[in-house]
Amino acid sequence: MSGRSASEYAWLLPSALVAEVRAEAGGARPRPRRTTRDWLVDSIFFLVALGYAIFTAWDIRRPDSQFVTGGMTPAWLIPVDTVLGLAGSLAIWWRRRWPVGLALVALIISMFSVTTGAVQVIAYFTLAVHRRFAIVGPFGAAFVVAGVIYFEIHPDEELGRLGSLIFTVVFLGAVLAWGMFVRARRQLVLSLRDRADRAEAEQQLRITQARQVERTRIAREMHDVLAHRISLLSLHAGALEFRPDASPDEITRAAGVIRASAHQALDDLREVIGVLREEPDGAPERPQPTLADLPALVAESREAGVRVSLRTEVADPAAVPAAVGRGTYRIVQEGLTNARKHAPGARVAVSVTGGPGDGLNVAVSNRGPISPGPDSGPGSGPVPPIPGAGTGLIGLAERTSLAGGRLRHGRTADGDFQLTAWLPWPS
Repeated sequence: MSGRSASEYAWLLPSALVAEVRAEAGGARPRPRRTTRDWLVDSIFFLVALGYAIFTAWDIRRPDSQFVTGGMTPAWLIPVDTVLGLAGSLAIWWRRRWPVGLALVALIISMFSVTTGAVQVIAYFTLAVHRRFAIVGPFGAAFVVAGVIYFEIHPDEELGRLGSLIFTVVFLGAVLAWGMFVRARRQLVLSLRDRADRAEAEQQLRITQARQVERTRIAREMHDVLAHRISLLSLHAGALEFRPDASPDEITRAAGVIRASAHQALDDLREVIGVLREEPDGAPERPQPTLADLPALVAESREAGVRVSLRTEVADPAAVPAAVGRGTYRIVQEGLTNARKHAPGARVAVSVTGGPGDGLNVAVSNRGPISPGPDSGPGSGPVPPIPGAGTGLIGLAERTSLAGGRLRHGRTADGDFQLTAWLPWPS
C-alpha cells in the first residue's frame, strides 16, 4: 500500500494509521485528522455512551432503584452523576487526541459514577489501542481498584463482593485484549505497508540499476564501433591529404569510403544518444555482431589499406554462444583500431582458435609503426597519429572479466604488440 493508495483509501482507515502513512511519505508527522471511518466509529461510541448515560440516569431516579434503596448513594450525587454522564459522552469526541487524559478522568469518576460506565469502557479501550502496555497495564490495575470502591458504594446483592471483583477483572481483561488486538492489527498493517514500500523501492532500484548497466554496456559497444569507424575515416582522409598525386579513381574511392564511414558513424552516434536518454523511445536495438562477422570486419580494414591476415580454427563456428562471438568480434575490432592508431602501416595478424570446453582464444598482434614508401596503398603517407581516449583496452578488460575470461596485452620478446584473450565456451 503506497502513499497514493493510502490517500485513495484513507476514508476506510483509522486517522492514526493514515497519519503514520503520510508521515513516512512526507517526512513529517501531522496531527491526525478524522477520516470518514473515524466519524462513523466516534458517532457510534458517542450514541452508545449517551444512550447508556440517559438510561442509567433515568434508572437511578426511580424510587425502587437499587441505588436509592441501598441507602449508600447521597441524594446530591444523582444529579451530579447525570451531568457527568452527559459530559463524558461529549468527551468521547476528543478520545483520539487525549486518550491518556480521558482515561485518567474516567478512572477518577469510575469510583462512584453510574452513568459513565460506557465512557469508562470506551476510554480504556482507546487507551489500549493508542498506547503501549507499559501505560495500559497500570491503568487496568487502577480500574480494578476503582471497581472495588464502586461496588462498595453501589453494592450488587446478586454478585456479592467476590463476584463483582471477578466480573470487573474479566470485563477489563476482555476490553484490554480487544484494544491490544486492534493495536497489533494496525501495527501489522503498517509493517506490511512498510515491507511493500521497501519491496517496491528495491524493485525500482533494481530496474534503475539494470537500465544503467544496459546503457553502460551499449555505450561501451558504441565506443568500440565509433572508434573503429572514425579510425577508418581518419586513415582515408590522411591518405588524401598526403597523396596529392593519387589518381582520380583512388581519390574517388577514398572519398566514397570517407562518406560511407561518416554516415555510419553518425548513425552509431545517433543510436547511442537515443539509448542514453532518460526515457528511451523504445527503438529496437540493432543486431549484435557475431563470430561470422569477423571476415567482413577484416575486409573493411583491408579496404582502408591495413594489411591484415585472419586465421580462424574454430571447431564448430555455428555453435559459438552469442555472447562469446560478440566478445570476440569486439576484441578483434579494438585490436584493429589500436593498430591503425598506434602502428600505421604495420602488418596485423588476427587468429581465433578453440572449441567447446576449451574456450575461444583470440590474438591480435602487430609490429611497430612502419614508414611506408611513396607507392604504398591508400593508407600510406606520414599520417599523424589518431587520438584516442585510452579507455578501449580498459573496456575490453571489463567485458572479458564479466564474461569469465582473461585479457592480456603488451609487447612480446620480438617487439610486437600483442592483444590476447580467452573466453569460456562451455561444452
